[in-house]
Amino acid sequence: MTTHAPGPKAGNIPATELVRCDDPEQTVDRLIALYDTAIAQIEKNFEAFSKGERKNFKHPVYPYLGIEVETVPRSTTLAFGKVTRPGFYGTTITAPRLFRAYLIEQLTLLTDSTGAEIFVGKSHTAIPLTFAVERAAAQMSAELRAEVAQNFPLPRLEAAHDTIVDGGRWKGPGMGPLSLFSAERIDYSLHRLRHYTGTDPASFQSFVLFTNYQRYIDEFIAYSLGEIEAGRALRFIEPGNRVTEKGKEPAIPALAKMPQMPAYHLVQAGGEGITLVNIGVGPSNAKTATDHIAVLRPHVWLMVGHCGGLRASQRLGDYVLANAYLRDDHVLDSLLPQAIPVPTIAEVQLALASAVTEVTGLKGPVLKERLRTGTVVTTDDRNWELRFDELSVRFNQSRAIAIDMESATIAANGYRFRVPYGTLLCVSDRPLHGEIKLPGMADAFYEERVSQHLQIGIKALEYMREEARAGTLHSRKLRSFTEPAFR
Repeated sequence: MTTHAPGPKAGNIPATELVRCDDPEQTVDRLIALYDTAIAQIEKNFEAFSKGERKNFKHPVYPYLGIEVETVPRSTTLAFGKVTRPGFYGTTITAPRLFRAYLIEQLTLLTDSTGAEIFVGKSHTAIPLTFAVERAAAQMSAELRAEVAQNFPLPRLEAAHDTIVDGGRWKGPGMGPLSLFSAERIDYSLHRLRHYTGTDPASFQSFVLFTNYQRYIDEFIAYSLGEIEAGRALRFIEPGNRVTEKGKEPAIPALAKMPQMPAYHLVQAGGEGITLVNIGVGPSNAKTATDHIAVLRPHVWLMVGHCGGLRASQRLGDYVLANAYLRDDHVLDSLLPQAIPVPTIAEVQLALASAVTEVTGLKGPVLKERLRTGTVVTTDDRNWELRFDELSVRFNQSRAIAIDMESATIAANGYRFRVPYGTLLCVSDRPLHGEIKLPGMADAFYEERVSQHLQIGIKALEYMREEARAGTLHSRKLRSFTEPAFR
């Protein structure tokens, strides 16, 4: 039961009407009530505005969540759900219904490990109109935009930032933030996800695959429909929110025109299913997708795509398990300098290697012939072959064995956002050895390898699902020494 006991001992908290809550479940219920009330008021205000009313509308604010910790354990093996110093920690909250299970998990860890007291109130941050009312942006004519801005708060890009993610100094109030992301940063990404992937953020699952070729999507659709028919998944969701359930035909046809990065979701209870996103080609798309999916706090993301093999001993169809990255993508250089190493995650590497063995049936020397572990180059230049004389020394020094345009970006953003990451690629061409991509050769290669490669990615995620359930997936190597408490 929520109580109205005295507020936190700390002062200068950016919230009003703070109430102490007894447990995580009641805390999230209160956050949902505050948020729903705020959204309803914004919708009411916008409806009145649309009918010609012009008055000083009251601007509802995001809910605020805070914890006060008096003592911390002397040592812990937890990667998250902990704080390093006593004090007050807080964050603004959006879409608490979407994040209900996540919030309860994080708060439970904190109360169990520190005995923290939890407080919920109203922040000082107004909810932007277009984050609250979907139709608002569509209804804004050029003439109305200036008037709308005078009557409603609109998104502030300076508030949707990754300062906490990238290790910026916390300026207070309190000892530190609870979360990597503010409510405005999360709302920004939730709306971008709808735009880029054609599906609702609530459809995303906790285990994510990225690919750069449509044929993986075709295979995943066939696999997912088989899982639905066998009763091993709840539903399958395609772009346009086209839903397939066992024994039911989808209510709408497939989209005729796909979004930029279509997402497909094989839904399991508790969000433990698999999402596959076709990010297309290039590091810019890879960064865009991971920037936004990160706010959903997935357990892991993997890249399963194609690459150019750089070694003479490689054959078309061989697999490459990245254990290092040469970051020639440059899209993240200003955020994560190249001098910062991007380590592999042991739990992910083991799952991928085990999945290759399981799915292919290969072992010993034969497995070593078809699976190479080494450095993957990610480039921002699709025609890098034309500059090989310039690049050859760099490739040799890095001991690179493969090249693509997405993997290092996905890994680097996984490192930034504390999302475990991994890469398993399949050699589709060997441009340095006379085997460039040609249409006929590509068709034969795709037909033979795509299904197996996808099955390896799925099997690896199944292994990591068990790790996540056991609490052993998330590594402390992704956490700095001044981390927010939430995963």
